[in-house]
Amino acid sequence: MQEVKIWHNPKCSKSREAMAILQENGCEAEVVKYLEEKPDTNKIKTILKMLGIKPRELMRTKEDIYQELHLMDEKSDEALIEAMAKHPKLIERPIIIKGNIAIIGRPSERIAEFLKN
Repeated sequence: MQEVKIWHNPKCSKSREAMAILQENGCEAEVVKYLEEKPDTNKIKTILKMLGIKPRELMRTKEDIYQELHLMDEKSDEALIEAMAKHPKLIERPIIIKGNIAIIGRPSERIAEFLKN
């Protein structure tokens, strides 16, 4: 099996669920605690390419900081990426990376299927 990484927040139930699924599938993943090891803008851009999505699709739009920064009005993808780099709490989780492809592990059923491919 290819090397697998997970962008993980131990306080998030969905992220913990993803870790359990990885373990159930015999996958020893490299754990990136992205709230502690803040990703820079280049790393976020790389993840966006792997996911094949736009910056707003990677954002947790219900977080208070999203409202406080008025990101709902922001049109610039670059500004959204910079906001995620400064405030990684805005990044949707968990993100599972295998090779040069990534998924957001929601719903969690996607993870086992992703690992098989």
